[in-house]
Amino acid sequence: MKFGVLFFPTVGPQEKSAADYYDEALRLAVLADELGFHHLKIVEHYFFDFGGYSPDPVTFLAAAAARTSRIRLCTGAVIPAFTHPVKLAGKLAMLDGISGGRLDVGFGRAFLPDEFAAFEIPIDESRARYEEGVEACRRLWAEEDVVWEGDFYRFGPVTLLPRPVQQPHPPVFSAVTASPESVEAAARAGRNLQIIAAVSPKEKVQEMLDLYRKTRASAGHDPDTARVELSYSLFLDEDGDEARRGGRHAEQKYGEKIAEAVKSWKTTTSTAYPGYEKLAEAALRQGATFDERVAANRLLAGTPEEVRAQIDTLASWYGDDVDISLTVHSGHLPYETSARALRLFAERVTPGPAPLSR
Repeated sequence: MKFGVLFFPTVGPQEKSAADYYDEALRLAVLADELGFHHLKIVEHYFFDFGGYSPDPVTFLAAAAARTSRIRLCTGAVIPAFTHPVKLAGKLAMLDGISGGRLDVGFGRAFLPDEFAAFEIPIDESRARYEEGVEACRRLWAEEDVVWEGDFYRFGPVTLLPRPVQQPHPPVFSAVTASPESVEAAARAGRNLQIIAAVSPKEKVQEMLDLYRKTRASAGHDPDTARVELSYSLFLDEDGDEARRGGRHAEQKYGEKIAEAVKSWKTTTSTAYPGYEKLAEAALRQGATFDERVAANRLLAGTPEEVRAQIDTLASWYGDDVDISLTVHSGHLPYETSARALRLFAERVTPGPAPLSR
C-alpha cells in the first residue's frame, strides 16, 4: 500500500487568493517528496470554488516537478472532453519529459453541467468523448504517423513531439466515482483505476473493485500490473479532538462548495449520468455527519494511532495492494496544520524504512 497527496482546492478569492493557495500547495509538495510519499495528484475543475483553482493540472504538476526529485506526479484527473487530443497528449508528454518520467495520467469524464455548457460540449456525449480522447492520446504517445478518424476528431498523419519518456506511454488511470460502466471500460482496456472512495459506502467500493479485478482478468490483462488509487480526506493531529475540529470545519466548507457546484443538476438530466439529477438535493442535505463518516472510515481523522487503525481497516476491506491518495489541504486549514498532518502520517502512522512508497 502506497500513500500520496491529493490537492483538491475548495476555496475562492474571498477566503484565500489563488497565489497563496499555490504557494502553500507547492510547499506541501516539496515536503511530501522529502517525507517519501509516493505521488502528488491534482484535479481539473472550472469556475466554482469547488476545484476552480485548478483548471490545468499540468501547470501545477510542472511547477511541482521543478521543485521535487522522486515523487510521482499524477493528474487526478484531466478531462479529454475539454481539450483536443493532440494538445492534451503533447502537454502531458512534455510534463513526462520535464519530470524525468514521473508522470501518471488519470483521465476523467467530468460531471458538472455548467462546465460542459461553458465548453459547448453536450453532456450526453461525455462517455464517447472520454473514450475517444483517451485512446487518441494513447496512440499519439505510442505510435508514429497517427491517422485518427473519430466521431469528434479527425487528424493525421501526426507524429507527436515530444515523445514521452516512459514507453510506450505513461501509466494511464481512469477516474471513476460510482459508475459500473466506467469501471468495466477501464478494466477491459487494461487501464489503472482512481476511485473517489470517500463518497461511497464500503460495500459499493468492494463491488467496484471486484468488478474491476474480474473484468480485467477476463480481458487477459496481467492482474499484477493493475494499480488502484482510493482517495480520502485526512485530518491528523497528536490531539485527536483538534484534528476533528479542523476536519469538521473543512468538511462543512467542502459541503457548501459542492452544493453550489452541482446546483445545475436540479434542471439537468442526462442519459450519460443517470440519477445525477439527485446530486443537488443530496448535496444540500449533507448526508451523514462528520463523526458518522469517520466511524464508517470514509474520512480519516484523529490521532496517529486512530488513523493507523483506520488504514488497517481499509486494507482489510480492499486489500493491501491498493494505494491511498490523501487530501490534506483544501485551503481552509492553515498551512502549518496540513504540514503537521503530513509529518505525523509519515513518522507515526506508517513508520519504518520507505513505508509510504514501497
